[in-house]
Amino acid sequence: MVPAHGSRAAEPVYHPILACHRGELEALRHLDNATAALIAPVLDVSILDRALAEAFTRFPPGLLPAVDVTALPDGPDAELARWNVPLVPVAGLADSDARLAAHGVAARAYAGRLVVRLRARSDRYGPDAATASVERIWRLTRLVPEQCELLVDAGDVCCPADVRLAEPRVRRLVDWARRHAWRSVTVAAGGLPPTGSGFPTDEPVRLERWDWLLWRRLADLGVRYGDYAVGCAVPGGEPLSDRLPTVRYTTDREWWLYRWSRRGGRGDERVADLCRTLVSAAHWPAAGAAFSWGDHEILRRARRVAGAGSTTNWAAWSTSHHLAHVLHQLRDGGERRPTVRPARAAGRRGEGPAISR
Repeated sequence: MVPAHGSRAAEPVYHPILACHRGELEALRHLDNATAALIAPVLDVSILDRALAEAFTRFPPGLLPAVDVTALPDGPDAELARWNVPLVPVAGLADSDARLAAHGVAARAYAGRLVVRLRARSDRYGPDAATASVERIWRLTRLVPEQCELLVDAGDVCCPADVRLAEPRVRRLVDWARRHAWRSVTVAAGGLPPTGSGFPTDEPVRLERWDWLLWRRLADLGVRYGDYAVGCAVPGGEPLSDRLPTVRYTTDREWWLYRWSRRGGRGDERVADLCRTLVSAAHWPAAGAAFSWGDHEILRRARRVAGAGSTTNWAAWSTSHHLAHVLHQLRDGGERRPTVRPARAAGRRGEGPAISR
């Protein structure tokens, strides 16, 4: 693994994996230029529509997304060079020869680089087999390792047991990665559960950020950070998508889940009450509405100067705040390495097992 050169000091430091939905795309659109230059999102595309192409044209100039079209069948729609927008292709170890060749065309046409996504749970290769697979990618894309960024996707880590299982697996993969001159190595995971059933409503619920804690345990490896933001790493998962007014609010070590179903009020009244509760909480940032575009929108609803919005808006506000908060953590150098202790009985309602520091 080759460390970044001094001339790369302004390169992105955060690689969120985002579903290519309207809410997530809206959050990216509202990044300021300085923030956009530090974020390199990986967009999972499952369906193509006109709105997607338009969204790419509205991103801030400093934002260069990577695009993963694994869910699309081989064909013209999956040939990223045809999209005619700046992007970085994402290649998988199991991609067809034709797709890899098309990714090479797109990489050379746009940014001159490629993301290789290694899924730690499903790409179960030994070191020699993994090397053969990435050499195939380099050959078919006509790129060299120094033009390729490795994304080690650990998948979902939603409890202490997941963290303990994922850590040695990721360490082995990063140790293998050091054999090659990658442009960079990123480790990503997702910590939100795939379903919202069983969580209480009308009160904030604390959920541990197991993905962040996994990465802090890997801090000695010197890898970059990625996550699934406020989305779910389980394929096809849509966390907490029951259409109740919902905000997933990120803090240093947890998310605070706000799901409001209070009866007797209209949608805008429920959202206003949710937002008032959030902005009066101890974890509301000192910068308030200036912290992110999403926080600005939440405060507007708390003051009842805007309508309730929709599931798309709630996802956009949550994602916007999350991106800003993670960048703030990374700029501060994160936290010291945590240790996982055995799960204990939950304390207050909605609080999961603890991680000691």
